[in-house]
Amino acid sequence: MDPKESAHNQPQKQAESSQANGATQSEKLSDSADPSEMERIENRAPAHGLRVTLEEYWKKWYERPHPQIDVSYEWNNGILEAKPLHNYAQTEQYRWFFRLLSFYVDENPIAKILFLETGTYMSVRDESLPSGKWEVVFKPDIGIILDDNPAPWGADDQRSYIGVCDMIVEELSDSTSAEVKRDTEEKKEGYARAGVREYFILDPKDGHMHFYRLGIAGDYEEIEPDEEGVIRSEVLPGFQFRREDLLREPLLVELARDDVYADYVIPELQVAETKVEKAEERADIEARRADAETQRANTEAQRADAEEAARRAAEEQVQALKAELARRRH
Repeated sequence: MDPKESAHNQPQKQAESSQANGATQSEKLSDSADPSEMERIENRAPAHGLRVTLEEYWKKWYERPHPQIDVSYEWNNGILEAKPLHNYAQTEQYRWFFRLLSFYVDENPIAKILFLETGTYMSVRDESLPSGKWEVVFKPDIGIILDDNPAPWGADDQRSYIGVCDMIVEELSDSTSAEVKRDTEEKKEGYARAGVREYFILDPKDGHMHFYRLGIAGDYEEIEPDEEGVIRSEVLPGFQFRREDLLREPLLVELARDDVYADYVIPELQVAETKVEKAEERADIEARRADAETQRANTEAQRADAEEAARRAAEEQVQALKAELARRRH
C-alpha cells in the first residue's frame, strides 16, 4: 500500500502521533542551526522546521508544496526539513556515480534504483521518543532496492516507498553546518537504525566522503579500499569503483577499458574492441603473408630472369664457338 493511502486511511493514528510529538499541527520549531543559516534556509524553504503530522505531510508537503518555489521537504519525526540544494561539483559527481550504478543494474538486473524526490518511509520502535517510534520520510539521492527485498519497488502507481533500501547514497550537502551534520551524523544514525545495509556519502571536496557497511552490532563500519584503492559493495556483487575516480570522474570510455569497471560499464565496447583487435591481427597476418608471397614471387621472377640471362649467355657462347669452328675449317 502507498504510504499516502496508509496515512489517509488512519486519521486516528496520525492524530495520536501528532499528540505524542507534543505539539499541535503546523507548529513551527526552532532549528539547531545558527540564525544566519536559518535565514538562508527559510528564504528558500518557508516551511522548514514546521511540525506537521504524517497525514498532513503526504497530503500537503510531499509534492511541490510551494508552486512558485522549487523546494522539497522531508519529514523527520514530525518536522519538515527542506532537502538541501547541490552545487555544480556535487551535481556532476552525483551524475557520474548514478551513471555507474545504472550501468551496473542494466548489466546485472538484480535491483532497481530509487532517486531524487522519491520519499522513503521508515519506522523503527524507539521507546525513548515521545511517540514510541522513530519515524521518517527521507528522500535519498539514490536508493538501491534489491529484487528480493521484502518491500518491492517499481510498480507504476508507486510514488513513494515504504520499506528499507538495501543501499543508500547521499551527495553531501554542505551549504550549512547543519546540512553536513544531517548527512554525516543524523542520517547515518537513522539509516543504520532502519537497517540500510550500505550507506555511501559522496563529497567532491573529499572532506566527508565515506562508505559504510552495516556491522553485526547494527552500527556502520567503514568499508576500507583494497591496496589499489578499490571499494567493493556486498549489496551489489561485482559493483566496484576506485575511490579516487569519484574525484577524477573519468570518461565512460576510459572506464570501459579499465579492468575495475569493464565487467559492467559498456562491456560491449570491450568486446567490440577485442573483435577489432583480432580483426586487425588477422589483417596484419594476411598482410605479412601477402608480403611474403610477393617477396617469394619477386624472388622467383628474379631467379627466372637470372636463368633466362644465363641461358642466353650460354647460347651466345655456343654460337660464338660454332662460328669460331666454322672459321677455322675454312
